[in-house]
Amino acid sequence: MSFVELLPLFMFIVLAILLFSGFPVAWVLGGVGLAFGLIGIVTEEFLFIQFRTLPSRIFGGIMENLILTAIPMFVFMGTMLERSGIARDLLNCLQVIMRRVPGGLALAVTLMGTILAATTGIIGASVIMMTLLALPIMIDRNYNHQLATGTIAASGTLGILIPPSIMLVIMADLLSRSVGNMFVAAVFPGLILAGFYILYIVIRCTINPSLAPALEKGIGPQSFFGIAIMVVRSFLPPIILIGLVLGSILGGLATPTEAAGVGALGAIVLGFINLVLLPSLGVQPFQLKLAGAVDIADGPVGGGFMTELRNFGRVLADVVDRTAQTNAMIFGIFIGATLFSFIFRSLGGDELVIGTVDALGFGSWGLLALIMILVFILGFFFDWIEITLIVLPVFAPIIQQMDFGDHVAKIDIVYWFAILMAINLQTSFLTPPFGFALFYMKAVAPSAVRIQEIYRGIIPFVLLQLTGLILVATFPEIALWLPRMLLN
Repeated sequence: MSFVELLPLFMFIVLAILLFSGFPVAWVLGGVGLAFGLIGIVTEEFLFIQFRTLPSRIFGGIMENLILTAIPMFVFMGTMLERSGIARDLLNCLQVIMRRVPGGLALAVTLMGTILAATTGIIGASVIMMTLLALPIMIDRNYNHQLATGTIAASGTLGILIPPSIMLVIMADLLSRSVGNMFVAAVFPGLILAGFYILYIVIRCTINPSLAPALEKGIGPQSFFGIAIMVVRSFLPPIILIGLVLGSILGGLATPTEAAGVGALGAIVLGFINLVLLPSLGVQPFQLKLAGAVDIADGPVGGGFMTELRNFGRVLADVVDRTAQTNAMIFGIFIGATLFSFIFRSLGGDELVIGTVDALGFGSWGLLALIMILVFILGFFFDWIEITLIVLPVFAPIIQQMDFGDHVAKIDIVYWFAILMAINLQTSFLTPPFGFALFYMKAVAPSAVRIQEIYRGIIPFVLLQLTGLILVATFPEIALWLPRMLLN
């Protein structure tokens, strides 16, 4: 093959090298695309006038895309739940509810991760929050460090798959598919993975109870009334928020963008109740203690309504600032990836990939396996946003042309492929050397926890994630039955 025909291959090689340089991903993607566009002009494989289509692609495909407006609101919702203390109260509540089950605290962390996944979808926030809240408690109660760290890291990654996942919003946009259908297809696979984690923890802690000592009987509320107050105070609010967000989408009452707005407003209301209304009424934050659960103090816990309101205003300003920074990073990568994929396809990247696959004789299943292996390996080095915006635009159109026979209907291939990608990309947060969940955890974990223990702790959970990937690949109906049922 000539140099000109290999230009798309050289694009990937240069991109891979520069991604390790430490430059911002958005600049690397856009810079490589622009540079190879200029090379294409010199080699007459690309016309300069084609650059004029980029502004319309960026503004029409990204800036004016109403689907993508859901992302800032989902980010805001997750950040507000973190800063308002709702997640902290939820963990304390789940500890008490699960205290009679082997590995009860680890199971509480897993359930909390599942609930947070259904309310935030922000991996970094979930992992950091659960590490700060749960890991010191697990260490104090003599939990095995590997089991504790692995549970927290794996549970925190569920937000990439369980709706309302930001990644699923991005995938739906890239694939020009319904966000609602993508959400519905991901529900059951996400719950299966959570079930795998729970089953693994129960079996392992039943075999070896010393890995996860039980919660002392005298801690937390002992009466039915006390437990009921605890559930109403700490468990129901996030569950209600999940019902508002996912229920409105699955029930066809709202689009994902509208549901994201409901979720953001709901998070503000819950934050106001938790940070202003309850403290000003004298209701203390729920804490695990020997004397009981939720107490009503004789006077206000804080400095009065206006003081708590000013504090809430500072929290709200911080949440808005964090949300703006997160979204600037995400949409910057969007723009760079749009430029890169446009140049790649203009230089004949699709034809090069299809020709290579045909020459190697992989067939449909061989290509799918190759893509999954590629995504898994890329996950050792890159973040899910980078992998998604690089791999999906290149390989999704090719997968759509493949024939999987009776295994999966042609109309369902894209949704099936997207869910496989989402499950696979969970491993990118856990696999060393650059597993971001591991870095998030180590940055805030107690000094007694070593990085080697974190690495060993995630191995069983990565294997469980790969088991889930193989299961959905083998039985596509796991992901497809619920969308079909709701659509019919």
